[in-house]
Amino acid sequence: MYLAKEVKADIFKKYAGDENNTGSAEGQIALFTHRIDHLTGHLKKNRKDFNTERSLVRLVGKRRSLLDYLKKKDIERYRAIIKELGLRK
Repeated sequence: MYLAKEVKADIFKKYAGDENNTGSAEGQIALFTHRIDHLTGHLKKNRKDFNTERSLVRLVGKRRSLLDYLKKKDIERYRAIIKELGLRK
């Protein structure tokens, strides 16, 4: 399994402030980014895995929706998470 409990807890602790705060937008965006990076690496090795490709596109859409929400709600938090994760835009 690529995402152990400890890794997930570390992601939420670093970006959401607390490992139990799993519903925060920053924590979800960071988790989605971690999963997107993992799926991207998988697709580089397995080019014809169309189910994973579809999952990746859906995950990018979910992350984009959360980023749009955060941008509309609090622009400073949006800018901070974009800078911290190194995302474009």
